[in-house]
Amino acid sequence: MGTAKPQKAGRTTNAAREARLKAALKSNMARRKAQAKARSGQNESEADPETGQDKE
Repeated sequence: MGTAKPQKAGRTTNAAREARLKAALKSNMARRKAQAKARSGQNESEADPETGQDKE
């Protein structure tokens, strides 16, 4: 059973993958938050502040 691969290499690639996914998720969430903020600011300028209804 000397053909088994070392377990450490698998853990480091798993850790690298997890770190990469974590960074991608963080940047994605920041981008989505910025988009939502821009949309809400855009909607507020179009809505009537008293009723919340769109202006016509």
